[in-house]
Amino acid sequence: MDDRVNTPALASEGRGGAIESPGPGGVRATSASVPRVLSRDPRQWRRLLTMSGGVVALLTVGAFSLCWGSASLSSQEVWSSLFGVEETVATHIVWTLRLPRLLLGILVGMSLALSGVLLQAVMQNPLADPGIIGVSAGAGLVAVILLILFPHVSGWLPAAAAFGGLGAALCIYALAWRDGGVSPLRVILAGVAVNTFLASLMGLLMLLYSERVPAVLGWMAGSLNGRSWPHVQLLWPYACGAGALTCCTARFLNLLLLGEERAAALGLRLTRVRLTLSALAAILAAGVVSIGGLIGFVGLVIPHFCRLLVGADHRFLLPAAVIIGATLVVSADLVARLVFAPLELPVGAVLALLGAPYFLWLLRKEG
Repeated sequence: MDDRVNTPALASEGRGGAIESPGPGGVRATSASVPRVLSRDPRQWRRLLTMSGGVVALLTVGAFSLCWGSASLSSQEVWSSLFGVEETVATHIVWTLRLPRLLLGILVGMSLALSGVLLQAVMQNPLADPGIIGVSAGAGLVAVILLILFPHVSGWLPAAAAFGGLGAALCIYALAWRDGGVSPLRVILAGVAVNTFLASLMGLLMLLYSERVPAVLGWMAGSLNGRSWPHVQLLWPYACGAGALTCCTARFLNLLLLGEERAAALGLRLTRVRLTLSALAAILAAGVVSIGGLIGFVGLVIPHFCRLLVGADHRFLLPAAVIIGATLVVSADLVARLVFAPLELPVGAVLALLGAPYFLWLLRKEG
């Protein structure tokens, strides 16, 4: 067989941001030639500016998050609290309340954005999102069970939620499996059905134990209020571990963009890759659900926004999603704290106000 057809490298990215399909002579770009092609791509400067601007925006919003709140602090007070040795009220506010909340916002945004990128690539559907297709609902049901029935084992919440999300993903794939494989459309339909069923179980459980519902209401709305260092310690191993693995999957995600037939011809084992990537997406989403509650729409909005800025090549899309997803959640949390201060809104409600209109527009556009 011709060696060019077996080469798993992708062709160069076009001006519109989509991965070009192989020509009649097979895949012409080799692994060594791809960087040279990309170096002549005029989108490189745009990508660099996007990444740099995203980092600057995240640092800026993070600084505001440390300074602003029910008690406003000056930049000098924040700086002294972070790097000084004197114990003050400002030091307690920064280290005990605002810094762990900022780090959680970064981890939540990063995890949900990466989960959305994975699901949209695996299912080849721009409407895929962990909150829409049932992954978050699976993690949420397990979390509600632990919070209501077994609050004394809350330390196991991230791991239990991860198993719930994985279980929901496996259930979705089992329902969508037909003729030795799954289609993206069947996965989406099965996911919506599973999401509805699991949400009904959560509602039934809360109805049966209505006296314990106040303990989970804030969690159900999606909030970072009251989160501290123990929550950071619970979330960061799952978020950083699964996030690092996700950033190593760019090649497989790019191959999926070529279509099932071409990807299979290039040696990609579609079912195995889809199951693995879906498991990573479930772990990322479940970790967020276990700590921050049902925060939605980040995984839907961020991948589309990043594609507009850096294109469809996942080598650039994944890091852009990490930066911009973290910036969005930290910004939404800051707005949630300030709009009706001293009353705090759930960050999930703020993100829903932003994401729901975008989802309807995208649905109309795709339809």
